Amino acid sequence: MAKGHRSQIKKERNQNKDTRPSAKLSYARISAQKAGFVLDAIRGKDVQTALGILAYNPRYASSVIEKLLKSAIANAENNNGMNPENLYIEECFANKATTMKRIRPRARGMAYRIEKRMSHITVILNERS
Repeated sequence: MAKGHRSQIKKERNQNKDTRPSAKLSYARISAQKAGFVLDAIRGKDVQTALGILAYNPRYASSVIEKLLKSAIANAENNNGMNPENLYIEECFANKATTMKRIRPRARGMAYRIEKRMSHITVILNERS
């Protein structure tokens, strides 16, 4: 039933911690599907190419993801001491977050529900060897 003392369990959990530089934006006001289109375009690319793609992509999500990518690059540089020229996007994904429900009045006194979707966007970088 018991798997050891709490301190042992915490020690094991911390040893398996991911050390790759990353950045996460929680509750971004864009649906996960719309963010996913932009993330698919930059997945696996090096960061300079990805920043170029995001700068000229007309979608709203690209400006949000560009800011997030710059944050991940800064984290890699300052926290992990990595060289920004060798970085590439190893993983990037958007998960569904909570949905704001709003009501729109319609004809004959009816009401339609409008769902304003949110997402959690994550960008994980790694260094090419």
